[in-house]
Amino acid sequence: MSPPPKQLVLAASSAEAGVAAWDLRTGAEDIRLRPCASRLRALASVADRFLAAAQAPPARGNSGIVHFYHWDKPQVAVKSFPAEPIRALIADAEGSYLIGGGGNGNIFLWEVTGGELLYTWHAHYRAVRCLALYDYLLVSGSEDGSIRVWDLITVLDEQSRLDANTSYLHNLSQHALPVTDIACFLGGIAVSSSEDRTCKIWSISEGRMLRSVSFPVIIDSVALDPRSHIFYAGGRDGKIYVTAMGVDVISHGSDESPILGALDDHSKAVTSLATSIDGLLLVSGSEDGNVRVWDTRSQQVTRKFKHSQGPVTNVLIVTPKRVNLPPLQPLSKVCSASGVVEPRAVILPRPENDVPIAGNLSSIFLERCLDELQKHGGSSRLFDSGSSTQYGAPNQQGTKWRSRYLELQDLFAHEVLDQMSSSRDT
Repeated sequence: MSPPPKQLVLAASSAEAGVAAWDLRTGAEDIRLRPCASRLRALASVADRFLAAAQAPPARGNSGIVHFYHWDKPQVAVKSFPAEPIRALIADAEGSYLIGGGGNGNIFLWEVTGGELLYTWHAHYRAVRCLALYDYLLVSGSEDGSIRVWDLITVLDEQSRLDANTSYLHNLSQHALPVTDIACFLGGIAVSSSEDRTCKIWSISEGRMLRSVSFPVIIDSVALDPRSHIFYAGGRDGKIYVTAMGVDVISHGSDESPILGALDDHSKAVTSLATSIDGLLLVSGSEDGNVRVWDTRSQQVTRKFKHSQGPVTNVLIVTPKRVNLPPLQPLSKVCSASGVVEPRAVILPRPENDVPIAGNLSSIFLERCLDELQKHGGSSRLFDSGSSTQYGAPNQQGTKWRSRYLELQDLFAHEVLDQMSSSRDT
């Protein structure tokens, strides 16, 4: 019997301490990737094949660098120089795309394989602080307090952009101060945190706030438990608040608090949280330079790691895939040599080993839709952004898919809310 795959806990810091990786089973340090000085929300595992980290700009500079690392080499494999400092970084589940949120409010979408910049757009008035993905919906949070939902199908399709009334799908402006973190939940539900001391629960397909939860301190980080309708909120007081998503404090009043308890083992602000796929483990990073691994059933610390003297800005749980990969390519700074977006078709990834999550109806529906496009259109192109009519049929199918996709998201969001209500009433 082959041994189970190695799981690593990763932690990055804004200090020049590198990215530390510890074996989750043994607790031993596996590797330390240097150099790295990563900002909050700026560390991304690209399908567990390699690591990307956006660097904090130097004290007197306005440029940012993105580092790529392999799992078995401690030094930087590739350096990229985007057009502006990247404040937030995220990759899709298949590792096909890398999305960065800029300090000037722009969002950049790169293709990983060739490093090509597919599209860039001005998303917010101020810096993008955090990003989250649910299927092909991108959620961005900003220092201006706004949250916007983007349909990546529309973003990448030139004709759809021209036809749309606004570039974004929804603009959510209920936060009064900068947004600090966003996490997405099965069914198109998202949880956001803000410096206004609230976390808000959203239906990202409907574009409306479902609930608002108030906390005694500013919340800097959130993570969702995939097993149940609770989330973890990391506070600036060093506590991790265990919070129920299904309690509506607006209708029930302050006597019925959604805060179920708190995990307390950090001396300073909890800056980053991550949960394992099965939800049995929670990893927390803090400004005190420490990393904690929690058993979510017993709510006890099972591992303690010391990263550095500086603050921990990002934590991740990864299962490294040490496979033969083509050489990494630097990320392009502009969309083309002339700096103008060129009409192009985008092929959505369909990895052979992709297994849809049980109950994730939108993922299953997407697979069926792609099958139909290939069958009837003779291509896997979901849309074409050029003026040519060669791919007219897939373009129409893509428009139809977007409409049915959003209907499906609405239905699924209501199903999740019904489950929350049932759990609360029993």
